[in-house]
Amino acid sequence: MLNRTLTIETARVTEAAAIAASAMRGRGDERAAHERAVQAMHLALNKLSMSGRIVIGEGDAQSAAHLYHGEVLGDGGAQMDIAVAPLEGDTLTAKDMPGALSVAALAERDSLLSVPGCYMDKIAIGGDYPDGLVDLDLPPAENLNRLAEAKGVPVEEITVCILDRPRHARLIDEVREAGAAVRLITDGDIAGVIHVTDPEETGIDIYMGSGGAPEGVLAAAALSCIGGQMQTRLVVRSREDAAAIERAGIEEPERKFTLEDMVKGDVIFAATGVTDGSMLRGVRVRPGYVSTNTVSMRAKSGTVRWSRARRRIGGKSPAELAAHGGTLS
Repeated sequence: MLNRTLTIETARVTEAAAIAASAMRGRGDERAAHERAVQAMHLALNKLSMSGRIVIGEGDAQSAAHLYHGEVLGDGGAQMDIAVAPLEGDTLTAKDMPGALSVAALAERDSLLSVPGCYMDKIAIGGDYPDGLVDLDLPPAENLNRLAEAKGVPVEEITVCILDRPRHARLIDEVREAGAAVRLITDGDIAGVIHVTDPEETGIDIYMGSGGAPEGVLAAAALSCIGGQMQTRLVVRSREDAAAIERAGIEEPERKFTLEDMVKGDVIFAATGVTDGSMLRGVRVRPGYVSTNTVSMRAKSGTVRWSRARRRIGGKSPAELAAHGGTLS
């Protein structure tokens, strides 16, 4: 069963990965940054009192050494599902650009939708609206009109978050033609989805577009804690995608998933900033210590905690700290 201790421990997992990745900020090596985050997160997860199975991770056992689909981690205990993005924003980290995060979610066994590493169409809004207000099958203009009416504002006061990708050119045009503004992000659609839950602070009212399917499930885990609506559909671009979806046990590739389809029951979500961003401050390394900023959430209690942790490291580097699971004090 999930408990308060696991909520704290999940935050420590993302902190360890963020600290490890932070050593590679601005160094132009995306692969090294990602690998450091993976290794640190793997080590930290393996110390938790659980029997956790990776359902969203780094691929399969043939393509990943750690955090692969089906890998069981922990030192024994309750059976859990684990979803992770050790480093969301490899490029952001390598270029020391805003918005890179380390993300993890824990849930009871068979509670999280297992999806392959394909694309997923997504639409998401905050939680203070009537159920079913927006729909993935409606034209963008219709969804924007519905949202504007529910907020009591003109469409011109609605801002849509969209990943800046060539595949979204038509979507961006349709949104602007409808009268809404567009906030383009270079990476990090987990944070993009979370931003819709606090439009007064973030300026983002709705998320639209396609991104990674694993990131979609992680974003759904966050929304199930903090409140929101989300619909998704897997994008089948090739025979390889179709085969991967079939292996994941999804019998209807064209099915539209709701938030409740992707996350069932209680879930714990944590994210730690690697680089500075609009949601979280990045890792800070100072003489003798390192500090992290983390958001932790739990669905059962509806609690969202923003925390800053500080760890003494002496003469050690962030990489050396992460080699111990980020737990030195």
